Amino acid sequence: MRKLLFFITMFLIMNSTISQELNYPKTKKVDVVENYHGTLVSDPYRWLEDENSPETKLWIKEQNELTFSYLSQIPFRDKLRKYYEEIWNYERMGTPSEIGDKLYYFKNSGLQNQSVFCEKNKKTNEELVLLDPNKWDPKGTTAISALAFSHDKQYLAYGISKAGSDWVEIFVMDLKTKKLLPDHIKWAKFTSIAWYKDGFFYSGYEITDSTKALTAKNEYHKIYYHKIGTQQNKDKLIYENNDYPLRNFLLYTDKDEKYAFLYENESTSGIQLHVSKLPLKNNSFSLLFKGFEHDYYLVDIINDFAYFITNEGAPNYKLIKISLKKPSLSPKTVIAESKFVLNGVFASKDYWVIQYQEDVKSKLYLADKTGKILDEIKLPTIGTVAGISTYHEHNNIYFTFTSYLYPPTIFYYNADTRQLSLYFKPSLKFNPDDYVTEQIFYTSKDGTKIPMFITHKKDIKLDGNNPTLMYGYGGFNISVLPSFSIKIIPFLERGGIYAVPNIRGGGEYGKIWHEAGIKEKKQNVFDDFIAAAEYLISRGYTSPSKLAINGGSNGGLLVGAVMTQRPDLFKVALPAVGVMDMLRYHKFTIGWAWISDYGSSDDPNDFEYLYAYSPLHNIKEGVEYPATLVTTADHDDRVVPAHSFKFIATLQEKQTGNNPVLIRIETDAGHGGGKPIAKTIDEVADVFAFMMFNLGMEF
Repeated sequence: MRKLLFFITMFLIMNSTISQELNYPKTKKVDVVENYHGTLVSDPYRWLEDENSPETKLWIKEQNELTFSYLSQIPFRDKLRKYYEEIWNYERMGTPSEIGDKLYYFKNSGLQNQSVFCEKNKKTNEELVLLDPNKWDPKGTTAISALAFSHDKQYLAYGISKAGSDWVEIFVMDLKTKKLLPDHIKWAKFTSIAWYKDGFFYSGYEITDSTKALTAKNEYHKIYYHKIGTQQNKDKLIYENNDYPLRNFLLYTDKDEKYAFLYENESTSGIQLHVSKLPLKNNSFSLLFKGFEHDYYLVDIINDFAYFITNEGAPNYKLIKISLKKPSLSPKTVIAESKFVLNGVFASKDYWVIQYQEDVKSKLYLADKTGKILDEIKLPTIGTVAGISTYHEHNNIYFTFTSYLYPPTIFYYNADTRQLSLYFKPSLKFNPDDYVTEQIFYTSKDGTKIPMFITHKKDIKLDGNNPTLMYGYGGFNISVLPSFSIKIIPFLERGGIYAVPNIRGGGEYGKIWHEAGIKEKKQNVFDDFIAAAEYLISRGYTSPSKLAINGGSNGGLLVGAVMTQRPDLFKVALPAVGVMDMLRYHKFTIGWAWISDYGSSDDPNDFEYLYAYSPLHNIKEGVEYPATLVTTADHDDRVVPAHSFKFIATLQEKQTGNNPVLIRIETDAGHGGGKPIAKTIDEVADVFAFMMFNLGMEF
């Protein structure tokens, strides 16, 4: 009886008190109309694309005030946040790298805003904190974003990012004295740090107007060489190609500093690859692999043969070798393509560790350097190997394993003795034995079988009344693999179901799976996600009034598309940092690189399908959309926040019914990387409080 009264009270609060107080800010509309190949498209909120204007800043302030006012009225919001802080407070570490007689790893005591980077002496077991970002910034918004040891182990170059931006500043530490050198590189972006002799190569842009650095299109990427002990203005320009302003260039050097590899790309997939002997001379690069149709990842160099994983002629990837002395000769296959995706090959001194992805689950093998399998490295359960650490001077292998009910745990494998042992296991307040993860296969609209992982309490009843959260991504050849998330613990503990369909557009089944969800086939991605929801409903897991959906970035696009196509199917929508304006996304920062997945509105054929599903342009008058909480951040320079701004302004204008449609705009944060724990907990608590409240749950 008490529970019944609680739910009645919650229903009345949600549908009376709060909804009546939702007076959305009046968002100014401007008369902007653009002609796309004969179709006139209005863009009344384009002024919100100017993130620096006083009007936009005032609009952000008003939207946040409304959102936080709403959130403050959720009875259990503060209790939920406190609980997140409690369960997040556990020690964790990243996969160690063994270099010389030292181990290097990231570590967090629990609630540190940023993990610290540590060095441990293997002989004495003495641990030393090398880099502590928490001391650099009281807000905790400065994060380590790149690390590179010099080949002689004398220096550590590291990149930092501020407020979640993709822009990187590079510094150098002397590993012997542990002192920071005066070297300081600014405006690096989408960069490697490749050591050569007494300096390193890096990539970046020339910036003429820093006020537009978070939104302006990234053009004319360049590679520079920085010599230790000199000012950045003395850095030598190594490579540029002004004929192609929308290409990115990365340079890597091998461990013996004999070769330099120049990676050239036009999008998020497909690489043109060049090689040169070191030292570099004018026009010394030779073309190894031409065109941008395939990917190539360097694995090892043995006797002047380079070994690459590639999907050229092998959608599930294979390992090839090519002569660096005679690069014109055709490459030879070392490990042939199989029916499972070859995820990676990692080189130790005498062995390769080979990782496969079999039906979205990791398999790990030890092989010699001819590709012959010597041993299967047994994993604890169904799950994902999330990080593998090897080094060319020894045969000690470290890797992290995780799954939906298995917190990230580090294992050590001695390749010489074939012995596997536990290295680090986190201890947190969660009992996985109370839950189960099952993998099922359902049928999408066109008959394709799609895998989905479903996690819930063991004693659940399939009566259609279970609150359910679906998460998806579906793009850019990125696989959504089983992994542990502290965020869903309170939801699972209170009877929630967590479902993750492995929809097309990702890399779960190789290049073919990816290409089945791009450009004119992008609707397959949305159909797969919708079919997953329909499966869960038809099997009694949940119902439309109990179903929430969540995704970030390309996954935010996914949520925006399916909630506008099937608003009847979902109760709550949580699009995070989403690509919502499919007609203009390529005009900001690195958006142009996504054309390979999305297409471009500049092309009349692409425009037709982009316009047909673009979330911003498919919000209709007179429709009740799900309760929606859009999340974004003011320093997101990958998917600029204008996407979310224009989407929520349009949704608030056209929404019918009592479901709240709000936006939460984080300050001093970006696309998600490097976000401090305190901000993460605040945001997660708000998002899950909003979702659980609107699903009729208690906490």
